Amino acid sequence: MNKITCICLGVRDMKRSIIFYRDRLGFQTDCRESNPRVCFFNTPGTKFELYPLDLLAEDIDPVSPPVSGNGFGGITLAYNVDAREKVDEVIGLVRSAGGTIVKEPQDVFWGGYHAYFADPDGYYWEVAWGPDFRYDENGLLIL
Repeated sequence: MNKITCICLGVRDMKRSIIFYRDRLGFQTDCRESNPRVCFFNTPGTKFELYPLDLLAEDIDPVSPPVSGNGFGGITLAYNVDAREKVDEVIGLVRSAGGTIVKEPQDVFWGGYHAYFADPDGYYWEVAWGPDFRYDENGLLIL
């Protein structure tokens, strides 16, 4: 069991999240509705999904669904780029899309350059470039 095939984010407002990811950030999907029950994005490698938060909690345990809250849940998503200047470009796109810039682009202790933003539901994303990052023919990070 050494792979992650899909990351699902439970969101409070599907319409708002669809607009943010699909329409403003350009995530590719066949989902054309503005308020679908579920939406999958065709990202390289691991796929990405949005699902209503209350229904996700109910799906996990219909009798005692987990309690959702606000704030940091101990997880971040990452978007790695192949050039330092792309960190600034992505953060500019996120800013114009209405995302919250949590940490402006800056040098980081491990020799790279990164920034953090939060989506409309408060999920944290890191945008990072590293001088030693390598990518395969599909643009996926090689470790």
